[in-house]
Amino acid sequence: MTEALSGGPALGRRRQLSDEVAAYVRELIMSGQVGHGEFLRLERIADDLGISVTPVREALLSLRGEGFVTLEPRRGFMPAPLSRQDVQDLFEAQAYFAGELAARAAGKIAQPELEALARTQGLLEQASKAGDADGIERANHQFHRVVNLCAGSPKTAWLLQLVVRYAPGRFYSSIQGWPQASVDDHQLILTALRAGDPDAARNAMRAHIRHAGTLLVMHLEAQGFWADQTG
Repeated sequence: MTEALSGGPALGRRRQLSDEVAAYVRELIMSGQVGHGEFLRLERIADDLGISVTPVREALLSLRGEGFVTLEPRRGFMPAPLSRQDVQDLFEAQAYFAGELAARAAGKIAQPELEALARTQGLLEQASKAGDADGIERANHQFHRVVNLCAGSPKTAWLLQLVVRYAPGRFYSSIQGWPQASVDDHQLILTALRAGDPDAARNAMRAHIRHAGTLLVMHLEAQGFWADQTG
């Protein structure tokens, strides 16, 4: 990433950078790489991303407004406490919206989209067998994208996107059990979509998202994420 230096486009680019940094920090926290009690060093984040500290500071202030980080006077930013229930709530909200989109897609999806999903499922299975983390994440993203677009419900998709940004997409492939769970769960979703069954599609998608949340909680527990917390 590089930072623009002047004029109106520079301001827009800086805001985009701030959003990118916020996404990066959310994933650091939600993947358990940084926990409550550890400070988020502006210079370290800026160095990792190859940018100046300005968009980093702006991103952390934005995350503070979301209640995702706290600011300790004269010390800096740190992740806000995040309980097991918080994680489960985030995934429950995601499951609701994703399930509704899958149900609506089941009533509208056409053969070309079903074929595209089948191809993406094949790529996901290949990447999972090969241990290709980038390939897994690309195929997973594309699978959900096709389903969401087929739903034809942009407002619901927008609400889903607000919640999904808290899910650590770049780190899922490193969570034990997730790649295979994704393969298995997506197959059930695809079966429901092929059958044109809205209820089955909704239930399969919700089960899939809840499954991901459960695996993330187990991953965080294994890392000792809540060792010094009561939540």
